[in-house]
Amino acid sequence: MRPPREQENSKRARWPVRLFLVALVIPWIIPVGSLNLSVYRLVLLATLLPCLIGWARGRAGSVRVSDVGLLMYSVWVGVSLVEVSGPEAAIQPAGIFFVETIGAYLLARCSIRDRSDFDSMIVLSVRIIVILCPFAIYEWLTGSKPILDLFGRVFPTVEVSTMPRMGFWRVQGPFPHSIAFGLFCGSILALTYLAPGKGPMPGRRRLPAALVAGTSFLSLSSAAVAGLALQGALMSWNSLLKRYGGRWKILWSLLIAAVLVIEFGSNQTPIKFYISHFTFDSQTAWFRILTWDYASASVLNHPLFGIGFAEWDRPKWMASDSIDNFWLVTAVRYGIPAIVLLIGSCLWLAIAVSVRRLPDKALEDYRVAYLICIITYFVVGTTVHFWASTYVWFMFLLGSGAWLLDARANDKGSAKRDDKRDTKLHTRPPAPNARTPSMHRHRGERPADGTIRSLRSHRFPAPDDPDS
Repeated sequence: MRPPREQENSKRARWPVRLFLVALVIPWIIPVGSLNLSVYRLVLLATLLPCLIGWARGRAGSVRVSDVGLLMYSVWVGVSLVEVSGPEAAIQPAGIFFVETIGAYLLARCSIRDRSDFDSMIVLSVRIIVILCPFAIYEWLTGSKPILDLFGRVFPTVEVSTMPRMGFWRVQGPFPHSIAFGLFCGSILALTYLAPGKGPMPGRRRLPAALVAGTSFLSLSSAAVAGLALQGALMSWNSLLKRYGGRWKILWSLLIAAVLVIEFGSNQTPIKFYISHFTFDSQTAWFRILTWDYASASVLNHPLFGIGFAEWDRPKWMASDSIDNFWLVTAVRYGIPAIVLLIGSCLWLAIAVSVRRLPDKALEDYRVAYLICIITYFVVGTTVHFWASTYVWFMFLLGSGAWLLDARANDKGSAKRDDKRDTKLHTRPPAPNARTPSMHRHRGERPADGTIRSLRSHRFPAPDDPDS
């Protein structure tokens, strides 16, 4: 069990996380000088320096490869923007990018340090989605924006995005787009259902998970629906083969085989195959494939620093400059080194968590839930761009599972068992013929090995001695 001071620090560390989660669903755009800052950016600005200091002092545990990689990624983005756009034009977007990347990631790294912190984050996220659900249903049926209308009476909010689909209205909620709403709500499906929390059985977690999935579906976003389907498939695989330790190796083997079949048996690459078959609109899929071709060519034409926020090369009849691929946008804007650092950091953290030998079997569900969440973001990122609150939420989720690398067996769940075991050890009555330490405190004792040892210098542990 953690010491009282450490428990108090953990409780204090949760408050920035709570403020951040609430700030994500407040759609205000607050003018501050020449800047227009969202509420979550204000929270990250306030917590960035304390998190950097805490991380440097070891409050987030050991420095990880992913920490250094994301720092280098953020610095490289700043360098590329200065190179492409000049120092004056680059300073503001580079600063905001650093705050959104490192601020969100380190907030999770420093504030979520054990399963209790992780549970608290998941519970609050679910409660926020449950509150958003009735407003989302109303917007889905009527097309009205009650949340934006309410908050818009105080400060300016994000732009209204009204889009019908399949006879209903795509729900935007408090986010800048329906895609962002769907990704935020759907991203925690596996976390909601698999993370044990404070003891609810899987049957009792089905209702919150269903509410999370249903609210996400109201966005009518193909990316959000694909993310829900992927999480459901991975959770089903884990449940069906839970007793078999090699289930994930089998799954990876099947996926590699499927990629090879598509690569050699189809006229499309695996990424193009996924893009063209997992969208609601076939025309949208066709346009995304063209975008992939021309944007990839832009990366090869500007491999080192990218093109910043300039227009990427494409035919004139492709009026939209939108690239619905987060990983491709990163390479186009900031160059190949940036995407290598980003993907490398994400993969290192995911692989490190997956191969770590956990000291407690109860932590396995946390690991599976976290990895499913991150893998979903990896895959969905090939069909949609993460920006604003969606990008910040991804960085936060990425850092929220790093505590598994430092998890101990006696964190929370097994602490009660350890206390009971220790109580039994320290209250066990002495044997009938045993001599207590006071009986031979002032004379030597000859152990079985024949050596003489003075009991005066021997320290007997007390029941609450941390060194015992």
